[in-house]
Amino acid sequence: MANAIVKLIKARKKRIEEAHPWVYASEIEQVDQEGLEPGSLVDVVAHNGKYLATGYWNPASQITVRIVAYESIETMDQAFFVERLTRCKVHRARFVKDQDCRLVYGEADFLPGLIVDRFENVLVLQILSLGMEKHKEALIAALIEVFQPKGIYERSDVSVRKLEGLEERTGVIYGECPAIVEISENGLLMEVDIVQGQKTGYFFDQRENRASLEPLMKGWGDRSGIALSTLEDGRRAPVNRNGKEVTFPYWDGATVLECFAHTGSFTLHACKYGAKQVTCLDVSAHAIDTAKRNVERNGFTDRVEFVVADAFEYLRTQVKGLDDRKQRANGGVDTSKKLENEGRSWDVVILDPPAFAKTRSAVEGAKRGYKDINLQGLKLVNEGGYLVTASCSYHMRPELFLEAIQEAAKDAGKVLRLVEWRAAGKDHPQILGVTESHYLKFAIFEVTSKRN
Repeated sequence: MANAIVKLIKARKKRIEEAHPWVYASEIEQVDQEGLEPGSLVDVVAHNGKYLATGYWNPASQITVRIVAYESIETMDQAFFVERLTRCKVHRARFVKDQDCRLVYGEADFLPGLIVDRFENVLVLQILSLGMEKHKEALIAALIEVFQPKGIYERSDVSVRKLEGLEERTGVIYGECPAIVEISENGLLMEVDIVQGQKTGYFFDQRENRASLEPLMKGWGDRSGIALSTLEDGRRAPVNRNGKEVTFPYWDGATVLECFAHTGSFTLHACKYGAKQVTCLDVSAHAIDTAKRNVERNGFTDRVEFVVADAFEYLRTQVKGLDDRKQRANGGVDTSKKLENEGRSWDVVILDPPAFAKTRSAVEGAKRGYKDINLQGLKLVNEGGYLVTASCSYHMRPELFLEAIQEAAKDAGKVLRLVEWRAAGKDHPQILGVTESHYLKFAIFEVTSKRN
């Protein structure tokens, strides 16, 4: 039986021809709706009747058709999903050395509305669209056939499902799924809460970005007057300004502040690569408790301090403390009064906040938020140190994000040198032209003062 036909209007942007996977309601001229059930496959044709693509149809959504193929197919059965999931498996095997990763990234893996993450031997899936929900039985059978998991857990507890006419849903849908699983990332062990954790439980998209911290973590010993020297017994060892041997193994490491730490993934990487001391901060006590366990399981406890606080407030407090110290040093201040604020600074400051702009209308406010958080962070970076900063807000386009950071640098009196610019990792591929998937911006800046 042939698919129903969705005919597009003549006056439209040729996005489908350029591999964009969405057809909006405003682009549709006519739909052959007789007997057509929501979630069913339809063939999309141009105004002149030329075939363009096949996708599944949902009249309740502004994204009325989501493209799944560029040749007409009549069913999304188990064989269809096996073929697509096998392609996903091959891609991850080629580009991701860790087993724990994102296995399916929706439209970019030609499975629109589907997210699948693998944590140890458990799959966590998120179904975001009606078409994928309708074919769920075949999907689950294919996931079992291709990946052979011990369990599959559903985390379809996202509000976007309401736009598709779907209820939110969570729970075990196959096998055994422990609430807490242990994963490995870049040689580090971490626990993931697949039941209560954010989204599917963990953010794999920053894997390569976390690894990019490595060159920042060493080369700081000279600031403390420590350098390698040849001792009387012929050994090469670090010594301080007084010629005394330094036995602390991380003498050359950076001091690091990670804000919005969640479960401490950047903290773990900083320690792995040789950081001397890390401050791990998050507003959630539950997240910090998890971070503590992750730090302990990797043997880094003696180098990490944990802070439960609002990042904006904490950064401003430290900046105020630094300003108070400068005023004291310049005189004219009653030094008998105790400093109210700590006033610390770090060699590396890491800012990985949650999305500030979830809608287009929130962009201006989000830009102010990104400027503010980066302004405070910049003021706490030691001279010649590094600001590591990210945005996961899709609506905050790269040029706007960089503009906010540049405005922050101007107000802070800093000169920034961009040394790294990255996006999501290789288990989050992107189809060229589909800007909606280009959400993550990640940058590393060297920070110096204009006066120097």
